[in-house]
Amino acid sequence: MSKPPANPEGDDGDVFEELFSNVTPLRAHGRVVHALPRRKPIPEQRQRDERAALADSLSDHVAWDIDTETGDQLVYLRNGLSRQTLRKLRRGHWVIQAELDLHGHTANEAREALVHFLNSCLRRDARCVRIIHGKGLRSKNREPVLKMKVANWLMQRDEVIAFCQARQVDGGSGAVIVLLKAGSAKRD
Repeated sequence: MSKPPANPEGDDGDVFEELFSNVTPLRAHGRVVHALPRRKPIPEQRQRDERAALADSLSDHVAWDIDTETGDQLVYLRNGLSRQTLRKLRRGHWVIQAELDLHGHTANEAREALVHFLNSCLRRDARCVRIIHGKGLRSKNREPVLKMKVANWLMQRDEVIAFCQARQVDGGSGAVIVLLKAGSAKRD
């Protein structure tokens, strides 16, 4: 390749024309070339913050309240509520309006699914929901892995006022029926 000619006057236009004087332009192809759409940026830090807040808000390190009966059956009633509420819940007084099945989920997946499910129920004004945590028949030691975790997570949510083991027809010891506060829908 030859050296570009010296340009004493500093006119770059002449140098450009001289360098590309023997170049043949491409023929026009007649097609319109659209600019590629730019992908939206991924808010990675916000996602990390939300996952951290989720983990903090639903930890596994919560002590059982006095209002939680221990034993095989999960039963919880928020302070200040009548035992009649719990009795009605056990007897199927409220219609189950939504259901979440956690079979096959890891503990972290189950926690995240539970949060999304409860938030969705609040937006739809669902009052009574069923959460299927499983009986643990296929788990190590044949124990329900998610049963106590789900109970702990539910007790940490303000909108949960009571829960109990499902009736046999609704899943028995593999599910829990949850009663949410009336009118606790989030308004945007």
